[in-house]
Amino acid sequence: MNHIHGSYNISIVILSYLVAVVASYAALDLAGRVSAARNGKNRAMWLFGGAIFMGFGIWGMHFVGMLAYKLSIPVSYDFAWVVLSIVVAVLASLIALHVVGRDDLGIRRLLLGGTLMAIGITAMHYTGMTAMRVGITYDPILFSLSVAIALAASVAALWLSHYFRRDHSWKGVMYKLGSGLVMGAAIAGMHYTGMAAARFHKGNQTELLPGMKMNQEVLAYVVALGTVILLSFVLFVIFFDKRLSSKDQEIVERGKWYKSLYENHLDGIITIDIDNQIVDMNPAVSLILGIRSMDYINQPASALLELHVEQYREQAKQTFVASLRKGQPQTTESVVIHREGHLVHLSTLSVPVNIEEDVKGTYLIIRDITEEKRAKETIQQMAYHDELTGLPNRRLLMRTLEEAIRNEEAGSSGFGVLVMDIDRFKMINDSLGHAVGDQFLRMVTERITQAAAGMNVMTARMGGDEFTLICHGDPIRDTSVILAQRLIDYIQIPYRLKDNDFYVTASIGIAIYPHHAENAEYLLKNADTAMYEVKRNGKNGFQFYSSQFDEHVMEKIELEGALRKAVERNELLVHYQPQISIQNEQVIGVEALLRWIHPEKGLIPPGTFIPIAEETGMIGEIGAWVLREACRQMQQWQSRYGWNVPVSVNLSTQQFHQENLVGSIKGILEETGLKPEYLEIEITESMMMDAIRSSQILRELTELGIRISMDDFGTGYSSLSYLKMFPIQKLKIDRSFIKDITRNEDDRAIVATIIAMAHNLKMDVIAEGVETKEQLDFLMNNGCDDIQGYYFSKPLSSSDVESKYLTIMDELSKEASS
Repeated sequence: MNHIHGSYNISIVILSYLVAVVASYAALDLAGRVSAARNGKNRAMWLFGGAIFMGFGIWGMHFVGMLAYKLSIPVSYDFAWVVLSIVVAVLASLIALHVVGRDDLGIRRLLLGGTLMAIGITAMHYTGMTAMRVGITYDPILFSLSVAIALAASVAALWLSHYFRRDHSWKGVMYKLGSGLVMGAAIAGMHYTGMAAARFHKGNQTELLPGMKMNQEVLAYVVALGTVILLSFVLFVIFFDKRLSSKDQEIVERGKWYKSLYENHLDGIITIDIDNQIVDMNPAVSLILGIRSMDYINQPASALLELHVEQYREQAKQTFVASLRKGQPQTTESVVIHREGHLVHLSTLSVPVNIEEDVKGTYLIIRDITEEKRAKETIQQMAYHDELTGLPNRRLLMRTLEEAIRNEEAGSSGFGVLVMDIDRFKMINDSLGHAVGDQFLRMVTERITQAAAGMNVMTARMGGDEFTLICHGDPIRDTSVILAQRLIDYIQIPYRLKDNDFYVTASIGIAIYPHHAENAEYLLKNADTAMYEVKRNGKNGFQFYSSQFDEHVMEKIELEGALRKAVERNELLVHYQPQISIQNEQVIGVEALLRWIHPEKGLIPPGTFIPIAEETGMIGEIGAWVLREACRQMQQWQSRYGWNVPVSVNLSTQQFHQENLVGSIKGILEETGLKPEYLEIEITESMMMDAIRSSQILRELTELGIRISMDDFGTGYSSLSYLKMFPIQKLKIDRSFIKDITRNEDDRAIVATIIAMAHNLKMDVIAEGVETKEQLDFLMNNGCDDIQGYYFSKPLSSSDVESKYLTIMDELSKEASS
């Protein structure tokens, strides 16, 4: 057999490799287009068209590679076999694109597709070799290697094509280019391995076919150029299609975004066309309005107005019309009736749909603001109303006052401002606790509402137990008097608190606009001044403002300032009023009474400065000072004169309810050295309102050895229950019953009953305020134990006590001992 030898044209070999790289890159891009084509028609077009172009590309590389090998004799090609090799290349490409175009590429599909593609490429190569009009035999080993390379290259190509098919970023381009270089090398490796397996020799088919005779090198360049041009065209088409597809995809994606926004938006969106027909509505509309969208789509927009509360329909209609007419967004708030019957507050935004500067319709965007409305109302309520009673607070009162002043017509009778304070509220609040105090204030609010029923009155709570009322009427002075009297009558009705009845009164000051002041601040100030004047004169009443009251207020302010310095300046002192036994007229004790010697005003009565001390909170400090001074003085008298009688000290309500009262008293006794049995604590019924707390305190004091006396007995309420519950050793009959005991049958009956009851309960009785022999005789005849009052002695300074009682006792003691 005559072998024919040949040689390779290196430039054409390189050219064939470049063709293989371009074909591989085109194949990777074609795979992406086939995969991206979701439409069946587009997918088929890209699949078959891509297979033809890709097949020509692979065949072109193969044919150029064959032409790169130049034999020593001229070689012609059988046209039929050439065409057949092209068809085989196209079929191999079709298999490849079909495989990688699937969404799922498992290992079995990859191997099957790679095997079929390898068969196709191998068949294409050796069919093309058969087209050569020359004898060819093959080395079995190299032949098998070429097939193996084809299989490996096909599997790798399919995997890379599937992996990079949808990556359109610049990184994806670089990856595809790198993959094209690898795939091109693999395809070229298969081809040149197959060429190496071929053994050419002279045969009977060496005659050139007609029309196929052509310079081999020129033919190689022509085929390579044509293939590159063809593949470039394919890449251009792919690029152009990508751009169009990208735009289409972007439009589709954007449409999906807008559709998702439309359908999933929490606000309701209603689409209305230019003919006022409802085109669409999102699901939120049904949730907000409680309607079914199918009942309203393709219906006139006016159907929506029927959902609105009647007074809001016209406003909603005008907003919609204005949006279409002006071509600008319009907003409004309205109220609709939900299908379930409750009201829904809506905020509606009407947004025109403008297309090429023409209004084609509108979007109604509705939002449920019911909760926002409630929250605003709650905030408004909190800002302008008292949390406890629900009444307007000071802020709203001032606004209302200023508005009333602005609206007041010239020559009218004006309006009245009533400032009301609840007498004895502090006693209830301190004794029963703040929770009961709050309950009491709510009850007072109900009473005020009842008293003002049918009148043009606005009531506000200023804080604590102070209320202010703005009253309108004609004539305003008479109307204010009627209101004030009704308030007093309603307030003094008993209150049931903790299973007991409690009685309070009201002090009311009145200022009339414009007679007493012409602005809100001074109206309140003057009404407040009038109210304090009522308190100064005994409480439980009302009083119109007078300029003379300002002098009393200034005096009170001055006294308050001076009282704060009184303890530091030693202006306070304690006087002692002897308590006398009726049986032997001997002193059996003394009561400590506070006095204030002002450096300029002289002696100031306790009734003047004690209320100031209670209002300002100074009573605690002052009361502790009195207790310490009384114990010190009694201990001194006992040490010097051997005068072993108890000293009585009054506790204020604030003192009684202070923290660690028992510990504080015990500390004072230890500090002064006075034994507990020589201290008598006087309490009032008002301190006993919180029975549990009060009984605990009294029990602890009694256990120390301190005696407990009930002061002002008979002036409070529920006295019998207190006597039954608490460890009380002595009752003190209030001076108000003693004053008219010789003339008033009721007072005589009350005093006689108190004495008899106390003795039956094993208690001592002492009467205060005894000033005449007739009073003394009555008390003596009814079995009263002790008395104190001016009939025997007025309150004395410590030195006067010593000179009147103790010096004589000391002298008698010395005479007896001598």
